[in-house]
Amino acid sequence: MSTDDHGRAKAGYERRLKRMRNYARPQGNAPDGTPQADAEVECGWGRLIFAQTFEDTTHLTRRMNEEGPDRRDIAFYVRDPHVLISHAPQELFLDPSHTYRLDLTIYRPSRRRPSGFAVRRLASPSDAAEINRIYQSRRMVTVDPDFFWSNRDSRHLTWLVAEDEATGAILGTVTGVDHRRAFEDPEAGSSLWCLAVDPQAQHPAIGEALVRQLAEHFQARGASYMDLSVMHDNAPAIALYERLGFVRVPYFTVKRRNQINEQLFTGAGDTFDAFNPYARIIVDEAARRGIAVEVLDAPAGFFRLTYGGRSIRCRESLSELTSAVAMSICDDKGVTRRLVEGAGVNVPAQMLAGDDGDGTVEAFLAEHGSIVVKPARGEQGRGIAVGVETMDHARTAIAAAREQCERVLIESCFQGDDLRLVVIDFRVVAAAVRRPPVIVGDGRRSARHLIEHLSRRRSAATGGESRIPLDGETERCVQKAGYALDDVLPEGVELKVRGTANLHTGGTIHDVTGIVHSQLVEAAIAATRAIDIPVCGIDFMIKDPRLPDYVFIEANERPGLANHEPQPTAERFVDLLFPMSIPASARKARERRRTRGR
Repeated sequence: MSTDDHGRAKAGYERRLKRMRNYARPQGNAPDGTPQADAEVECGWGRLIFAQTFEDTTHLTRRMNEEGPDRRDIAFYVRDPHVLISHAPQELFLDPSHTYRLDLTIYRPSRRRPSGFAVRRLASPSDAAEINRIYQSRRMVTVDPDFFWSNRDSRHLTWLVAEDEATGAILGTVTGVDHRRAFEDPEAGSSLWCLAVDPQAQHPAIGEALVRQLAEHFQARGASYMDLSVMHDNAPAIALYERLGFVRVPYFTVKRRNQINEQLFTGAGDTFDAFNPYARIIVDEAARRGIAVEVLDAPAGFFRLTYGGRSIRCRESLSELTSAVAMSICDDKGVTRRLVEGAGVNVPAQMLAGDDGDGTVEAFLAEHGSIVVKPARGEQGRGIAVGVETMDHARTAIAAAREQCERVLIESCFQGDDLRLVVIDFRVVAAAVRRPPVIVGDGRRSARHLIEHLSRRRSAATGGESRIPLDGETERCVQKAGYALDDVLPEGVELKVRGTANLHTGGTIHDVTGIVHSQLVEAAIAATRAIDIPVCGIDFMIKDPRLPDYVFIEANERPGLANHEPQPTAERFVDLLFPMSIPASARKARERRRTRGR
C-alpha cells in the first residue's frame, strides 16, 4: 500500500468514524435500513457486542455482566473504555489488544494462489469438530459443534477452513462477521475473528490465505472495511496484517474478568515469561489453583511449588517424586530396554556398535535390511538416525551418535509411526503420533530453502523449541529421496527431511488419545511400572494407533506436557503433586470412577 493510499484510507476512517458517532440508534430491528440499537452477535464462544450501538453505558455494563460460564464475550468499538469500566471496575477490564482495519475499497487480491491446500466454507459436521480441535490446540474457547452446523447458512456469520488437498485434513480456520447483515451497520463494516492455524500444519501461508479469502468474501458483498482485534504483543500476526494492508485504528475492546481472561487482567503471567512452554504450562496451572510458584532457574525450567505445607521442586515435568534410580534407568536406553522387556513389553532386536572391523554391524544390517542408530544416552533426538540401509550411512550415523555418547546402540527398524504416550500416576493421559518434518516442493525454491523456511515456521509455532538442523542426517534423508539440498524440488513433491519425529528436530504432533488401542495403553503402563516412575513419556513405533502392533523405543523421564494439548496433561501432573488442590467435587467424581473400575 502506497503512502497516498494510507493517507486516503485514514481520511476515510475519520469521516466514517464521525458519521458512526452521530447516527441515530432507534430501539429494535429496523427494516428501513437504519441501524439496530444495542446490537450483539452470538458467535458460539461468546457474544460479540457492538458497543457503538449502545446509547446507555449502564445498559452496556449490564449486558456484559450477563456473560455465561465458560464463555468469552467481547465488547468491540468501545469509544470511552474508561467510562465503561468505571461502572463495574471489579468485573470489567480493558483488553490489551490493538484494532486493525483493512480498507476493502482499495484492497487488491493477491495473484498468488495457495499451494497444497484450498480455502472453502464450512461444509460438514466433521469440519466443525476439526475447527474445535484447532481452537483447543491454540487454547481458544471451543464452540458447540451444533452451533456451527445450525448456523452454517447464517447471513452474518461466515466460517472458512483451509483444507489439505492431498489428505483432506483441516489446517486452519477463520470466522467473519458481516456488520451490515448483523445490525444494519451504516458503515457497511465487517470483522475477522478466531484466525487459527494448526500448529502442526506443514504448508506455508495458511493464515494469509484465510485472511485474504475472508477479505475478498466481504469485498464481494460490498463491505467497506474489515476490522480485527489482535494482542498488542503478537508481533508475527501484526506483521502479517500490516503486510496485507491493515492499519491500526483507535477503537478499544473491553472484556469481563473471568478465568479464561485471567492472564490478561492480572499481569501475573509476566513473572513466568522466561520459562519455556514445558515449564510454563505447569506453573500456569499451579497458579490457577492458588499453588505458590517460586522461580528457581527459569531458563533451565526449574521451579518450586508449595501448597498446604507441601513443597516440591520440579524441572518441567520432572519432579522430586521421580527417584534418581528411575531417572538413571531412563537415561540409559540399553538398561531401559532390558527392564521393559522383562515386563513383557515388545522390544526390537538390538546390539551394541563395536569396531566395524568385526563385521557385526554389517551382519546385523544384512539381517534386518534397515536399522536405527542411536546413542545409548541422550535426549531430544540428537544423534539418532532412522532407516539406515547402507554401511556407508551406518558408519556416518555411528560417528554422529558417538558425539553424544561413546556407547552406540543398533536396532532393527520397525516401519511405521512414532507414538508418544504420556503416563502420569500409571494412567495414560495423552497419546500422540509424532511425524517427521516434511517439505513440499513449489518448483521454485531449493530443498535447503524450503527446510530453512519450515524450520522458522516450526520455531515460531513452538516458542523456539522446534527447529530442523541442516546436518548430516537431514542431508542423508534428502539424498535418500534422490535430491541434493540445493536442488529445486518439483511442485507438489513431498520430501521427509528427518528420519526421527522428535519435536526438537522439527517433528509434528497429532493427538490420537481418543482412538489409541487398549493394548498400547496396557504396554505403556507396564513399561512405567517396570521402571517405577510416576511421570513418563513412553515411545513406541506403531503401524496405526488403532492397532495393537508396536515395538518399544524408549522412555523419557521428562516428557513435554505442552506438546499434548488439548489433553489435560498439566492438570493431571499437578493433581499428582498436590491431590488436595483438586476441587472436592472433582475428587469425589474421580473416586467414583476408580471404584467402578475395580
